[in-house]
Amino acid sequence: MNGQPLHWLRSTDPPDAFPPAETAWQEPNGLLAAGGDLSPERLIAAYRRGIFPWFSEGQPILWWCPDPRAVFLPGKLHISRSLGRRLRSAEYQVSVDQDFGSLIRLCAKTRQDSGTWITRDMIRAYTRLHERGVAHSIEVWHGASLAGGLYGIAIGGAFFGESMVSLLSDASKVALVCLDAVARQHGISLIDCQVPNPHLDSLGATRLPRAEFLRTIGSLVSAGPERRIRPTPLRATSELG
Repeated sequence: MNGQPLHWLRSTDPPDAFPPAETAWQEPNGLLAAGGDLSPERLIAAYRRGIFPWFSEGQPILWWCPDPRAVFLPGKLHISRSLGRRLRSAEYQVSVDQDFGSLIRLCAKTRQDSGTWITRDMIRAYTRLHERGVAHSIEVWHGASLAGGLYGIAIGGAFFGESMVSLLSDASKVALVCLDAVARQHGISLIDCQVPNPHLDSLGATRLPRAEFLRTIGSLVSAGPERRIRPTPLRATSELG
């Protein structure tokens, strides 16, 4: 049972007017607040507190901080033999921040049948963050076609992953390998994947209790402002393998 009513935010509330993340509901796991808006200032304030928006079209904005939390530690990614072969084959090419708009729309499109939280409002909101240099995408290409990738938010020493997508085999895993390399290059020491699942576990994700996650994030985001990751030119996946 949840011991407190759901906290409602108003769009006129200060961007950081979230209740403590530790007070999130147990069921549904991690629901913390509703309402507010998707302004860049509120989204950045949320991520700095380990909170993220997750809701469907027609619902109010819902804010979450689940327990436990799935994270990757850069340099600890599990690369299977088959993925290693894929990387060495140079079948794909990867880029950073080359086509954020196409990547986020592809993430939304591939989830339409099952329902997606990447609504039109979310696309607009994260595009604004990308224009500020806060949201970043990793694109995976097969020739001239987008085969998959991921996007998320970089703040201080943390990267908050939002969504991954694959149109071709292993494309999202290739993007994750690239993110791991980019994180190490830019001093990012934790990649948040939000909700644990067996797929993330198989790739080497760690499950952190919420209290430990929030302590870790608190120290990492205080290390600097929104992280501006430098775009890189297209390169073959063999350079990552």
